[in-house]
Amino acid sequence: MNEQLITHLPRWLEASRAHAHEGKVAAYIPELAKAPGNALGISIMGKTGETVAAGDTSLMFTMQSISKIFTLMLALVDNGEDGVFAKVGMEPTGDDFNSMLKLELVEPGKPFNPLINAGAIAVTSLIHGSSPAEKSGRVLRYFQDIAGGAPLAINEEVYRSESATAHRNRSLAYFLKDNEVLGEEIDVEDVLSVYFQHCSIEINVEQLSRMALVLAFNGTDPITGREHIPRRYVQIAKTFMLMCGMYNASGEFAIRAGIPAKSGVSGGILAMVPGIYGIGVVGPALGAKGNSTAGVHLLETLSGQLEWSMM
Repeated sequence: MNEQLITHLPRWLEASRAHAHEGKVAAYIPELAKAPGNALGISIMGKTGETVAAGDTSLMFTMQSISKIFTLMLALVDNGEDGVFAKVGMEPTGDDFNSMLKLELVEPGKPFNPLINAGAIAVTSLIHGSSPAEKSGRVLRYFQDIAGGAPLAINEEVYRSESATAHRNRSLAYFLKDNEVLGEEIDVEDVLSVYFQHCSIEINVEQLSRMALVLAFNGTDPITGREHIPRRYVQIAKTFMLMCGMYNASGEFAIRAGIPAKSGVSGGILAMVPGIYGIGVVGPALGAKGNSTAGVHLLETLSGQLEWSMM
């Protein structure tokens, strides 16, 4: 583990914590509004499992849109590239993550990519299983395996809160049904149930950094040597993370930090330095584009100080 990182991480984190006041905790899902706005925590894990951490590392938070990376890879395992990309595209949108604008304006009416909400709902519909419960169980076990076997659970309060207030996501899903992106045999509410549940999986920064570490090493956990995800599917996921993992700030983050990352509206960020570190961050106060203000500042600071890059 880098000595400069070990020595200076607590100081860098506290300097970044000051940027939490620039954001606000997400309130459109009422349960998320309970998170502490001034919190900031980070875990950075190396290939042998050595970890350096600072800040509010015990804070539990739900994965929200970070989960989309892993459900994409599970859907690729289940359906292959052709099966997945028949339903979603491969391009950034330039629109908000929950927009339906291009579904109506751009033929053939399928979501532009798997990381916007419409795309993630379409991807969720492709996960194999005979019932919503079986599909959610598969997703949870898949996430647990990648997180090193640590027990994970769905936060039922967040799940219920998300489901009760998800009017835009329901509109997106029914629009996808009307566009035949969701097949005739697919029940929209069943798909949404699985979607809300994987967004509501609860985690901490150390578990998230272990998941990121597997991606940093192209799908193989370097601690155990076990391959969890085919290398090709990790390549696809990391490319999407660079293009659209940080919502409409993805290009700016790619320039400033230079590493793949995926954020969620609970304030979590999964990031990695390919072949070196897996990183988990949480900072619940969000900026205008839906990313943790303090968390983004911290990752940009670390990248600048330590000359991180995926090049």
